[in-house]
This record gives sequence, structure tokens and C-alpha cells, in this order.
Amino acid sequence: MSKRIAGPEIERLIQLLAKVPGLGPRSARRAALHMIKKKEQLLAPLAGAMSEAAEKVRVCSTCGNVDTVDPCSICSDPRRDPATIVVVEDVADLWALERVAALNARYHVLGGTLSPLDGIGPDQLNIKSLVARIAEGGVSEVILAVNATVEGQTTAHYITGQISDLGTKVTRLAHGVPVGGELDYLDEGTLAAALKSRTAF
Repeated sequence: MSKRIAGPEIERLIQLLAKVPGLGPRSARRAALHMIKKKEQLLAPLAGAMSEAAEKVRVCSTCGNVDTVDPCSICSDPRRDPATIVVVEDVADLWALERVAALNARYHVLGGTLSPLDGIGPDQLNIKSLVARIAEGGVSEVILAVNATVEGQTTAHYITGQISDLGTKVTRLAHGVPVGGELDYLDEGTLAAALKSRTAF
């Protein structure tokens, strides 16, 4: 059993930071110590920003993006093409595609992929709301920008089956996205090329 190195407040800060993806216990201790040393310049403003985010951030009822308004700024932007919907697994993938700025489309966040072994079926994902959006009409193309994993491709096939009778063109990202790769980790050039050379699914 390790000894406690600081008061309970600091220990709690370290424990919470350790839950952030990419930070383990050692990195969390370093990050906490850095913030404590820069209390006025970093810790206090960060605490304020996190408190404000916790209060104001909400999930868009249309597409599943996170923003401080509902519908989100992408869904409510009149310059966006409502006839094209880019389907992504997660908000991180949406942000990755937005960094590229290769498309002026709207999005739909699934909230994951189909994974029967993990108990994730169609009802656990935002698939019904996607089908409903397309069924309303006005959507000419659905771009399946899911990860090139087994789960991602299974999800893409399922969605294609669900919307095949709605008369909407279904495309997927080109094979510039490596098999097993995740969108959030790809560089902008690869993402832009993949979007421009998308193919029928």
C-alpha cells in the first residue's frame, strides 16, 4: 500500500486526472504538481473553465455533437449543406474531420459502433435518429466516415441496410484511411484525400 503524499484534495485531483485518456498515475501526478505550482495562472482558470463547461455543454439533439447550444453550431449554420450527412462514430472523429475543412456538410454522431460481444447493439447507438433524419427527405448523400475496423465496417453495413430503401446515395471514405486506423489519429492530409476520393458503399 503506497503512502499518501499530499492532502486529500490533491490526491483527488491526481486520481481524477489519471482517468483522462493518455494520462496514467505518474503523468497525472506531474500534471497536478504543475497546475498547483501555477495556481493563479493555470489551476484557478482551468477550474473555472471546467465548471462552466460542466454547466453549459450539452449534446445536440439533432446530430449528437457536443456544444453549448442545441442544436449545435454546425446544425444551425445555414452555410452547411443539409443534403450531405457525414456519419461518424464519435465527436472526436467529427472534430478531426472539421480540422481538415474539406467538406461543408452536416454530421451525425453514432456514439460508438456495433459490438455484440460488448453488448452494443443498434438500440445503444444513434442509428434510429439517423434513419429518421434521412427519411424526412432532403438528404442526397450519406458519407460513412467510420473507422476502418471490423466494428466500424459492421456498423457501416448495418446502416447501409437500414437506409437502402430511402433513395439516398451512400458513400464511404476512400482506402487512404488505413485498416485498423482511427480518424482522430490521422493527419489532415490523409483525411482530406480520403474525403475527396470517397467511393460508393
